[in-house]
Amino acid sequence: MKTVTLVRLCTVVSLLASPMARAETDAVIGTWKLNVAKSKYDPGPAPLGSTLTFEVAGDGIKTTAKGQDAAGNPTSTGYTAKYDGKDYPVALLGTADFDTLSLKRIDAFKAEGTRKKAGKVVQTYTRVVSPDGKTLTLTVDGTDAKGRKVHNVIVYDKQ
Repeated sequence: MKTVTLVRLCTVVSLLASPMARAETDAVIGTWKLNVAKSKYDPGPAPLGSTLTFEVAGDGIKTTAKGQDAAGNPTSTGYTAKYDGKDYPVALLGTADFDTLSLKRIDAFKAEGTRKKAGKVVQTYTRVVSPDGKTLTLTVDGTDAKGRKVHNVIVYDKQ
């Protein structure tokens, strides 16, 4: 009887601790503010600002981005995805570049993503958190909704 109770207790503790453990091993968890001066947008122009928030969501990640484009119009992006390479829907305001994305986690500091529009790959990106955990760099390559070639190196500072 004591063994069954101990097994149940360990199971409950592991289920409750699992999201916390992922948060500690996924360096991107937290809030990040765009550093426009360190970022490069090709083609431009750069947005006026953006804040990214990453949260543990079950066995995946919830991402929310809010900001302003170069003209001052509001932008937002939101999705919840797992690091399993499968496509997940993306809610967008201010851009029509993509409608789904997939993620693959390389390690606690690096992930790779693929963005699609109507099932066709339009952009790939790499997301890297610096070893000290203070800087997030997104490198995006592909095409935008206007068919222009895109190569953006977007730098965020941890808040």
